Amino acid sequence: MLEQKYIDREKSWLAFNARVLQEAADDSVPLLDRLRFLGIFSNNLDEFFRVRFASIRRLSLSGISGEKYLGGISAKQSVKDITEIVIQHQTESLLILREIEAKLGEEGIFIINEKEISVEQEAFLKDFFIQKLSPELVTIILNDLAEFPLLKDNIGYLAVKLVMKLNSEVRYAIIEIPKTINRFLVLPSIDNNKYVILIDDVIRHHLKSIFNIFDYESVSAHMIKISRDAQLEIDSDLSKSMLEKISMSVKDRRIGEPVRFIYDQMIEPDTLHFFLEKMKIVSTDSIIPGGRYHNRRDYMDFPNLGRFDLLYKTNVPLPIPGLSLEGSILQKISRKDYLLHAPYQSFSYLTKFLREAALDPKVTTIKITLYRLAKNSQIVSSLINAAKNGKKVTVQIELQARFDEASNISYAEQMQTEGINLIFGIKGLKVHSKICVIERIESGKIKRYGFISTGNFNEATAKVYTDVTLFTSHQQILKDIAKVFEFFDINYRIHRYKHLIISPHYTRTRFYKLIDREILHALAGRKTHIKLKMNSLSDFAMIDKLYEASNAGVIIQLQVRGICSLIPGVKGMSENIEAISIVDNYLEHSRIYIFGNAGQTEVYISSADFMTRNLDGRVEVTCPIYDQEIKNELIDNFDIGWKGNVKARYHSDELDNKYRERGDDPVFRAQIETYKYYQNKVDLLDENFL
Repeated sequence: MLEQKYIDREKSWLAFNARVLQEAADDSVPLLDRLRFLGIFSNNLDEFFRVRFASIRRLSLSGISGEKYLGGISAKQSVKDITEIVIQHQTESLLILREIEAKLGEEGIFIINEKEISVEQEAFLKDFFIQKLSPELVTIILNDLAEFPLLKDNIGYLAVKLVMKLNSEVRYAIIEIPKTINRFLVLPSIDNNKYVILIDDVIRHHLKSIFNIFDYESVSAHMIKISRDAQLEIDSDLSKSMLEKISMSVKDRRIGEPVRFIYDQMIEPDTLHFFLEKMKIVSTDSIIPGGRYHNRRDYMDFPNLGRFDLLYKTNVPLPIPGLSLEGSILQKISRKDYLLHAPYQSFSYLTKFLREAALDPKVTTIKITLYRLAKNSQIVSSLINAAKNGKKVTVQIELQARFDEASNISYAEQMQTEGINLIFGIKGLKVHSKICVIERIESGKIKRYGFISTGNFNEATAKVYTDVTLFTSHQQILKDIAKVFEFFDINYRIHRYKHLIISPHYTRTRFYKLIDREILHALAGRKTHIKLKMNSLSDFAMIDKLYEASNAGVIIQLQVRGICSLIPGVKGMSENIEAISIVDNYLEHSRIYIFGNAGQTEVYISSADFMTRNLDGRVEVTCPIYDQEIKNELIDNFDIGWKGNVKARYHSDELDNKYRERGDDPVFRAQIETYKYYQNKVDLLDENFL
């Protein structure tokens, strides 16, 4: 009997983050983008500790084994394994950072510390410190406080040790590194060389000024950071609105249990002991040694210094052939469906759709779901504009979108003020679907238009996340979308849908049936295949169904960017399954599901991954593609990704992120080839027009 059927979810996620780290280590990646990948790696890890590690740690502390939920491993062992892997990854990341810094030096870019400041830079730094940095600093002397201050989640601090001249008394202090100032300060150039210093080191350089009232013999400062459990505890008080409950829960998150304490391993032992004791951190699994600097997620915003040659070339988003941003988008959609594939194509089509609907006198209603929004959302602006123009606007906004709760609360209050009808979700279910439907009066009758997407309606992430959005006037599909909004209003009524596949009621069983049909085709000797592209695959029952299909002879190709708990290529279990992950300049985010059906291919786009939460615990929408041209386009997209042999890695139980073998095949970088694919479509249209 095979000992292992599944890959541990947490270890698979850590393997995904190691793929991000591989990009930071890759010499072929432009230097400044390598820094960006280091930032992404760090940001991912912060979120992992605040969510997944925190939940496993809770299981471990509760005494519950957790093996049922963790694929056969105990929660206690999982915490231990994760800590070991993370320490290894952190060590690798520090070595990679040093290598990048050395190569930047070869390019005349120097990241210096407080001991390397030149005489020419001294005056600039002094002025910057006095005028800008010093007023933002929060500095607390700790020894005499009755209660240790609450350290904020994922904020960098300098732990300061002062040894006094009198009796060698030791005093401790803490300085919060302000988030209101860019972490990286660009210094005046010298001999055409560029110099950058971290704010941390600017503070270190001015410790004498900060503590000038103390008569000390020595002063030292080392960085520490704490990550807290990000779980929201929702108040059950029926007298409070959902908006009030989530607001209070977000505020309470700041006092969440510490799940990770990272420290500069050069810190003095007595200083480390002081902080651990005062913060009541005793679990060694939560204590992670690190380098001189933490919060390396800030490297995502490292200044470009005008060196665009050290960044990936920015591809201009392409137009959708046949769909102009100048004419009426609704008129075009009334004749045929269109597909938007961001960031290869312009996200502006989506905002154009909403702006036109906001102004069109014939449009009466707009209904949309919102999950994660851009900082200055054009989507929200368009919806408010529609409400001001007398449209009946209904917005289902997910207040529990992880780490976007505060932003969504702010947007909700803004929209509520403008008279937009808000729906705050369903008890026990997150609304993760990406749908919009409008109603327009044409010839005295209601005609619907809308769009369904695999990604958030977010202009910022649309520049780096690959997602597909279907624009359609297919009345039956849009009638199903209208039923989803009815479900938001009346939760106890479960609708039947003729076209859409909806979680949590139908998605699991419907996908089982689609896989079963491929199994029957295979057993009957007909050609059959399953091609699935998603972010994560971790639901054990769905994995078992794919194993069953493999054993029946169904050829299965999986493109899974993140977690993949399925073990491919095992004789007698998954020998007909191959699984890859593409990690490149863009984040692969679209969900595309293709079923061969003995030549009658069916294609779906979805907001749902094959994770238990998406199948059973969220409102998700999976939409069939009926337009043959769009079907072919999505199949082409999958196949282009499948041919990738540069940024594609194999999924395996070894979790070794082995790159896909190229052999004698020419270099084929999927994301670049996808852009070329869409460029060719534009060029072809231009040729035909000429």
